[in-house]
Amino acid sequence: MRLVFMGPPGAGKGTQAKAVADRYGIPHVSSGDIFRAEIENKTPLGLKIRSYLESGALVPDPITVGAVTGRLAAKDCAKGWLLDGFPRTEGQAQALDGALAAGGRKLSAVVNLEVAPEAIVERMSGRRVCPKCGGSYHTLYIKPRADGVCDACGAGLVTREDDKPETVRQRLAAYHKQTAPLVEYYRRQGLLVCVDGSGTPDQVRARLFEQLKAFVGQ
Repeated sequence: MRLVFMGPPGAGKGTQAKAVADRYGIPHVSSGDIFRAEIENKTPLGLKIRSYLESGALVPDPITVGAVTGRLAAKDCAKGWLLDGFPRTEGQAQALDGALAAGGRKLSAVVNLEVAPEAIVERMSGRRVCPKCGGSYHTLYIKPRADGVCDACGAGLVTREDDKPETVRQRLAAYHKQTAPLVEYYRRQGLLVCVDGSGTPDQVRARLFEQLKAFVGQ
């Protein structure tokens, strides 16, 4: 089983991807984790990646594709994998398809979590974090005992810059502009599984597993 997970920031993609990977016993492979591991291990590839990131430039597709496909060739991926955070563009998708075809493999399905933009803004703008101990809260779902105060250490809670409504809307606009062609690319291949990401994590998970049955048979 070889899956790709897509979804806008705040859609709950990480939570659902982990649940799917656990259920089917396959590794959850994140492109960000791959980059961090290469950099931490000071591999030649990691040094190249770090040089691009430190200069503020995008890592070129050939380097990104090489890092990802190298990870997918590892022993723990022999029976399948769930790829999160890659591909992000149609060009990267085509490169991934080519690398898989060279090994006589192909994708099983591509999951796209769909959540209305304003629902995501509400989710993310309600987040509050503790700058002292890292505790995480939400104004609607995970409220601290005292308003604006961390339960664990008593520090004042703050809103991260990335979670401010105007920032969230900008991130969503950029995501949809970048990935819209990718959604159509996989739709044309008959691989796209569009899942309603609204509701509780358990409700989303139930819908996701039910829809995946048509592609993975279990």
